[in-house]
Amino acid sequence: METENINGAIEAILFANGSSVEPARIAIALKITESEAREHLDELKNEYENSDRGITIIKLKDSYQMVSVKKFAPEIRTVMDLRRNTPLSQAALEVLAVIAYNQPVTKSFVEQIRGVDCSGVIGSLTSKDLIEEKGRLELPGRPLIYGTTENFLRCFNVSSIEELPPLPEDNEDEEESGDVQMTVEEVIEEAVKGE
Repeated sequence: METENINGAIEAILFANGSSVEPARIAIALKITESEAREHLDELKNEYENSDRGITIIKLKDSYQMVSVKKFAPEIRTVMDLRRNTPLSQAALEVLAVIAYNQPVTKSFVEQIRGVDCSGVIGSLTSKDLIEEKGRLELPGRPLIYGTTENFLRCFNVSSIEELPPLPEDNEDEEESGDVQMTVEEVIEEAVKGE
């Protein structure tokens, strides 16, 4: 298959799928190697990023997805009559920050950091598909552990958790750890504002 046909086939696969697709699945469908699929995906991604198109290709962990360009969000909302999602509450931002920077974590870990019950907030973040259950700990009671989702990466426009802004160093002369916690919240809040 010629390069143009491969790129066209990849575009069709990404568009039709609607969610992210791993290069291995594309390689199988097109009967090419996984490394060739990655090369074509990266080539297409760069081509979209360097053009004035209304769609682009993003990388999420080890998969790729075709999405609309962020700058056209108001027009898309108008045509589709979509209401902007309600912003996350301060409590939700705090819980999301604790989970994102420490994952996988248990609910009790999050509650220990925050000092309050987090059941409702964790349920809300799960329903928004920003966090998900990642399994259970091999401890008495087998508590659930939580981590962020692919949707979290998409919402914060990062390819992986490693791309989140670094946490500030904990200075020993700080009298309250609340200063560091507030900075973590501000990091997540800034990422939300960028949406």
